[in-house]
Amino acid sequence: MTEEDLKKQGWVKQTTYDEPRLSEIIEMYEEMDFEVRLEPFNPGDEPGCSECMKCQPHQYKTIYTREKDQT
Repeated sequence: MTEEDLKKQGWVKQTTYDEPRLSEIIEMYEEMDFEVRLEPFNPGDEPGCSECMKCQPHQYKTIYTREKDQT
């Protein structure tokens, strides 16, 4: 799914991490009552410096969040 598709569905790109920080951030967003979605890291989509992550992109996940449906 493209980043544009995710935006249309209400997802907001937050950050990219690997473990153990990844799990901590997911837990934090869930505690704040957000839905969390993980997408594979794509170095071409990452602004700024991501040179060190390009060596092992499979280790990293990009975190997207959106508010839970309140219905």
